[in-house]
Amino acid sequence: MVYKNFRLNCILRILVLGATIYLLFYLLSQTSLYAMGFITGVIILYEMYSLIHYVERTNRDLTRFLDAIKYEDFSQTFLGAGFGSSFNDLKAAFNAVLTKFQQTRAEKEEHFRYLQTVVQHIGIGLISFQSDGQVELMNNAAKRLLKVVRLKNINELKKFSKTLVDTLFNMKPGEKSLVKIQHSNEYLQLAIYATEFILRENKYTLVSIQNIQSELEEKEMEAWQNLIRVLTHEIMNSVTPISSLASTANEMLTKNLDGKDLFHEELIDDVRGAVETIEKRSQGLLHFVESYRKLTRIPRPNFEIFPVSTLFERVEQLMKTQIKENRIEFETSVDPESLELTADAELVEQVLINLALNSIDAVKHKPDGKIALSSRMDERGRVIIQVIDNGMGLEEDILEKIFIPFFTTKEHGSGIGLSLSKQIMRLHRGTIAAQSNRGEETVFTLRF
Repeated sequence: MVYKNFRLNCILRILVLGATIYLLFYLLSQTSLYAMGFITGVIILYEMYSLIHYVERTNRDLTRFLDAIKYEDFSQTFLGAGFGSSFNDLKAAFNAVLTKFQQTRAEKEEHFRYLQTVVQHIGIGLISFQSDGQVELMNNAAKRLLKVVRLKNINELKKFSKTLVDTLFNMKPGEKSLVKIQHSNEYLQLAIYATEFILRENKYTLVSIQNIQSELEEKEMEAWQNLIRVLTHEIMNSVTPISSLASTANEMLTKNLDGKDLFHEELIDDVRGAVETIEKRSQGLLHFVESYRKLTRIPRPNFEIFPVSTLFERVEQLMKTQIKENRIEFETSVDPESLELTADAELVEQVLINLALNSIDAVKHKPDGKIALSSRMDERGRVIIQVIDNGMGLEEDILEKIFIPFFTTKEHGSGIGLSLSKQIMRLHRGTIAAQSNRGEETVFTLRF
């Protein structure tokens, strides 16, 4: 049944062509009707042309079908009438494929319009450009932020900020950068994140730009308020008794108490005690100010590559005496053992010492006190170091304050250890975070 009509037509045409050829040979060999023979020859040529044209009709339809796909001309239609049911099925399949392509293109256009709408209405500025600066995409948020109506090339932003243009061209994939700009008496603090992708063999850079000036000002004000609150508390604790004792000493020296002589031995002892107390509180205040100065004198990191296991060994050696005295179980783990870190070894060691001292203080009264140092790579390939203890843990409200300078829960603590640690990690472009389960454990995580 396959190609029944097509085959029947071909057979009939071949039979007719064969009969015509036989007639031609008969006329030329058995008769002298040469004119009739000539006409018969012309008929044979026509029949041959008609047969070839008929056979190649499917090829023409197939070529037209492939061209329609190539040039995305989905308005083409294919009719199979006169060729049989199988040819009707073939033409129907052609039409179905073209219809499917047409639907797919319509869906792609809808998705493109949807993504365009999202990109244009998102609150973060987005710019996509080629290596020569040719801009392919720029959403409304970026136009508002950079105060441009249209942008053909990144270099046109030099009028807005040359620093911004240099940053955009020099950023590497996955890199973040902050750019501070003063434009028309307005300060902008732009947070920029870059990534790259390849489309049609062309490399594009996609950057997101967000003005975080207001957020920074808010956080800065909050930080100053917290710092001033702590400073005020510490200074008042020292100045109040100093002021009171100074006033008392002044009264002792200017009045004759109970008729006693001004330089009576008892009076002199009282004044000496007051002055000694003033001296002690003044020394405490000077120590507090010196601690504050330490926060502003952290050296720049001297980056080097070193094994994390070596770092852990040095910390363990330094803490060995205190660990032994308090009968604390101490363990370290590095996965893999050959893991290396690019950082300032001395500064990172200081951070781990600060955290280890805090952990010792947290577990020293527990019979099963345990401290662990561990290091591994996270899912993004960054090195992380964790200091874990099984102490009583910290309350949530305390966790929010532990990195504030001079905040401490210890009776004799200075409150600068964790703040120093946080600044050291920021100089390494890393982070430090704390997690605590009350009554179970506390984990400090350094992420480089």
